[in-house]
Amino acid sequence: MSVLFTFPGQGAQRPGMLHGLADHGETRRTLAEAAAIVDADPLSLDTEAALASSRAVQLCLLIAGVATARALIADAAAPQMVAGLSIGAYPAAVIAGCLDFGDALRLVAKRGQLMEQAYPKGYGMAAIVGLERTQVEALLARVHSPASPAYLANLNADRQMVVAGADVALAYVMQLAIEQGASKAERLAVSVPSHCPLLDAAAREMAHAMSAVRIGRPALIYLSSNTARAIFEPTRIADDLAGNMARQVFWHDTARQAWERGARLAVEMPSGSVLTGLSEAVFAEGLAVSCENNSIDNLATMISRQRASLA
Repeated sequence: MSVLFTFPGQGAQRPGMLHGLADHGETRRTLAEAAAIVDADPLSLDTEAALASSRAVQLCLLIAGVATARALIADAAAPQMVAGLSIGAYPAAVIAGCLDFGDALRLVAKRGQLMEQAYPKGYGMAAIVGLERTQVEALLARVHSPASPAYLANLNADRQMVVAGADVALAYVMQLAIEQGASKAERLAVSVPSHCPLLDAAAREMAHAMSAVRIGRPALIYLSSNTARAIFEPTRIADDLAGNMARQVFWHDTARQAWERGARLAVEMPSGSVLTGLSEAVFAEGLAVSCENNSIDNLATMISRQRASLA
């Protein structure tokens, strides 16, 4: 049996998320490394006020994911596969061994800053639950215009989509979705329009920054949630990381690819349990679990038992 570590994207953050990390040597090491690179106490990034910044949110998700994964690995609970949604691809790449943590911190700080500067206000993302892809695309076709853009951003499940765009466009899409029978239509805690062409220019700047960073061949299976495929070539991983902010996410297909490659246990890194909920259907005959409300010891034991039961 293989173990998959999943790393969530922006929207999964919560105040105090770094303060709530496991009291573990790897946590302390990761926080110390981050402090040296960010040139600030990383524990100052997870306040409610600080998390209004995309830069702080993305750094928190990177630090939390790397710290928790390192702690599990140190306790003999290593994964064989990793997958991250959006910013989650960066800690996934660190744990896969193809991106240095220090480089990841610098890149993620720049990524968050670029996204904030591109769209400081008036844009975001919204989840639509209960409609098929074709239905959501039809709604977007009615709403989208150059002055009021709206795009399909994430295909998280058969009937769970995320749209990105201008506030006025998102409000209209959500209204139409409810009228068409959606069970839920709500704004996400994301202040930028990710995973659509609105971020093409920022993605090009990230590609330039990425060209100065060494990307190695992964020691684990690195799954891209933008292609729902495993990527092994360093140049393709670099392109995946740099461009993922402007590309659609196919999380359901990514989870399915992990299952088809032998993953039977998916463990979601902090914060939250969004990816666990999205992966449960795929892992119905296995197990999807989050680190939320689970200790490192309990998770390490769970991983060991799952491996033994399916050996």
